[in-house]
Amino acid sequence: MTVTWEELGWERLADGVGRCRLPVWDCTAGLVLGAGTVLMVDAGSSLAEGARLRVEAQALADHRVTHLALTHPHFDHVFGAAAFAGTDLYAAVGTEAVFAYDREELRLDAVRCGLPAPEAEEAADALPVPRHLVSGEWTLDLGDGRQALLANVGPGHTPHDLAVLVPGDPEVVFCGDLVEESGDPQAGPDAVPSRWPAALDRLLSLGGENALYVPGHGAVVDAAFVRAQRDALAARFGVS
Repeated sequence: MTVTWEELGWERLADGVGRCRLPVWDCTAGLVLGAGTVLMVDAGSSLAEGARLRVEAQALADHRVTHLALTHPHFDHVFGAAAFAGTDLYAAVGTEAVFAYDREELRLDAVRCGLPAPEAEEAADALPVPRHLVSGEWTLDLGDGRQALLANVGPGHTPHDLAVLVPGDPEVVFCGDLVEESGDPQAGPDAVPSRWPAALDRLLSLGGENALYVPGHGAVVDAAFVRAQRDALAARFGVS
């Protein structure tokens, strides 16, 4: 018998669409249920966290995860990816180069942020390279009329930011760390501040005024919040 979102501590956002907030770094993982298909958005910060997400997704869907979309190549969103063996893996173009050549820096960043070194090493070694690279937009047909639009809206938070729009009532936009609610948006060494406001304009054009915007960290927000964060970033970095 399929369990409910609430029983597993997930937040139901729309019909067949939900998310959970993971511990420690308060990262969001999203889930979209199709007809015999399951799309996971982001994979958690370790193989153990990824395995937990996979098991819970399968319990909610009564089906294995078939698609995994990574919003950006930071350890807290991708280090669980190897737990989803056999899925179709999607990411913004350029993510494959980060995973191929910069995984040592991902490992070091994870350890600096508090992930135990053995877990960081295990996840970095196992990190799969995405096979499906999104340079513009990519529509996933999840069956029975369910679709998800993967949109390369960056650069911004990183050079490789991917958003996921799920049409419906309401529409749901998984933003990755282009939007953060539980703290100020983090601009690390790989951020592209001059392009970040434009990336948020793109998010707003995708979802519109009535969508639910799911940040990479924190509570679900509305278009007004995204717009205010966009303006604050523009002022912070001196761009329009």
